[in-house]
Amino acid sequence: MIVKVYQLELIEYQQAAELQVRLAAEIAAGQQSPSLLLLEHPHVYTFGRQGNLGNLLWNEAQLAERGVSIHHSDRGGDVTYHGPGQLVGYPILPLGETGTLEYLRKLEETLIRTLADYQIAADRVEGQTGVWVLSSNRSAPPAKIASIGVRVDANRITRHGFALNVAPDMAYWHGIIACGLENQAKTSMAELLDPAPAVGEVRVRVIEHFSAVFGCQMEPAQLKEMG
Repeated sequence: MIVKVYQLELIEYQQAAELQVRLAAEIAAGQQSPSLLLLEHPHVYTFGRQGNLGNLLWNEAQLAERGVSIHHSDRGGDVTYHGPGQLVGYPILPLGETGTLEYLRKLEETLIRTLADYQIAADRVEGQTGVWVLSSNRSAPPAKIASIGVRVDANRITRHGFALNVAPDMAYWHGIIACGLENQAKTSMAELLDPAPAVGEVRVRVIEHFSAVFGCQMEPAQLKEMG
């Protein structure tokens, strides 16, 4: 399978959501190759299908002061944050007979391998979706470094995906109860490494590991190719 990779830099959340819907329809119709969008978003809180507005802690004035927009999404899960310095990946792939759970595990594996390149020991947490960094202090809770939320449409095409905290402003997590789970520790590559890698550098590693985990050939593509 050939997967086209679109590196879109900073793009508004709604624009990316509309692009995913368009690509998914084209892939289902055989008019477009499977695709991977890699990008960053301006500050935004997104609520999934299980989203609870009670998990939004900042009021309208605080949101405006910090430049945060709110969007409701058809992905799974509750509320999460996206912002500059966070690498967001949206794979738009035909799953076929592959189960959603297997797909989620492959996304996690891609990120675990990427973090291992930087000597960050990351893993899964039983009963959760995402990637965590486990503390050497057994009494300390694991800290989430990557979130995952997906949707598989009626044509078995995936949308949404993962968000890896490379070097975002972690203060923005204080505005929500992320994933609806109180006291969930968060971390980033920047908090664990000095100096922190650039998002573009991490993006290259993600592409390499995505190719290996999903057994596909990655082909660079430009947005203009989409018409």
